[in-house]
Amino acid sequence: MIKLIHAADLHLDSPFGGLRPEMAARRRAEQRDLLARLVELARERQADALLLSGDLLDTGRVFWETAQLLRSQLGAAGCPVFIAPGNHDFYGGRSPYATLTWPDNVHIFRSPQLTAVDLPGTGCQIHGAAFLAPKLDRSPLAGFSAPADGQVHVAVLHGDVDGAGDYGPIQRSDIAASGLTYLALGHVHKASGLQREGDTFWAYPGCPEGRGFDELGEKGALYLEVEPGQCRAEFVPLCRHRYQILDVDLTGAEDVLSAIRAALPGDTRADIYRIILSGERAGSLDLAALETALEPGFFGLTLRDRTRPSRQLWDRMEEDTLTGLFLREMAAQCRERPDDDMLQLAVRFGLAALEGGEDAAP
Repeated sequence: MIKLIHAADLHLDSPFGGLRPEMAARRRAEQRDLLARLVELARERQADALLLSGDLLDTGRVFWETAQLLRSQLGAAGCPVFIAPGNHDFYGGRSPYATLTWPDNVHIFRSPQLTAVDLPGTGCQIHGAAFLAPKLDRSPLAGFSAPADGQVHVAVLHGDVDGAGDYGPIQRSDIAASGLTYLALGHVHKASGLQREGDTFWAYPGCPEGRGFDELGEKGALYLEVEPGQCRAEFVPLCRHRYQILDVDLTGAEDVLSAIRAALPGDTRADIYRIILSGERAGSLDLAALETALEPGFFGLTLRDRTRPSRQLWDRMEEDTLTGLFLREMAAQCRERPDDDMLQLAVRFGLAALEGGEDAAP
């Protein structure tokens, strides 16, 4: 039985442009800690190899601190490490993969064609290939068939299963015809779970740390036990912070802050939340005040107001007043664009402004 750790899409040195500068710097430092957690996992599970399926780096440039950590951490993995450069960190003459001195246990695939490396003492061969540019419009598995020599054949690749674009599109028929026992893929940031085409098992582990609200929930890597014809996979969480989206319906809520707190799932201090406030409200919300009150309970927090004007707001629509005219015009627009959140806000703010002006009139 061969023990593998499979990770992908670390995107080290991501800019985290949606966060405040000090928090973005902290997140980049925490990303580097992912290397230590991966190495710790490999040593804890006594892995025979650590497979990194591309986009280990966010770009072809790397901070000095990151380069030093890469070399020291991967060199301490206690097992061979195999890297298949992806579209973000493609292999080239000026890439860190070419210019840095790597530890002896780290093997970087440098060819767009699959090449093989023996995994000593295991009866296993590791195959891999590299992106040499930001785009690859062909399948890296096309025409490949592992030798039927009784060994376990594993491939580490960056590619897009069922894709039709420029990121190594891989057809399921290519996987089924590959003769591989396991195909370790990167590129898709959502974990796929263990899949199978023909006699070949394959998976995306997803990214091990979310970077935005398009990468929600628990993130991590895969621990695998592979032998001829069989593969078992365990998802191992690794992320420090989870991105979460929570909808809070404020219909009928008298105390908005209490309603939000009551909807929270427990300890949120390590997580980054977007809370969407929905339902019907008669008045406007002070989002800045709400965020100030709630922020200590989160690593990061943003609020979105998607509440709708309550039905009572439309009661004055038939008045022969400026307010009635405004409400009739806005009602027509809301019927045409029922999902336009900005229109709903405009109704509330416009009505508040008009009523304030009318109340002040002599």
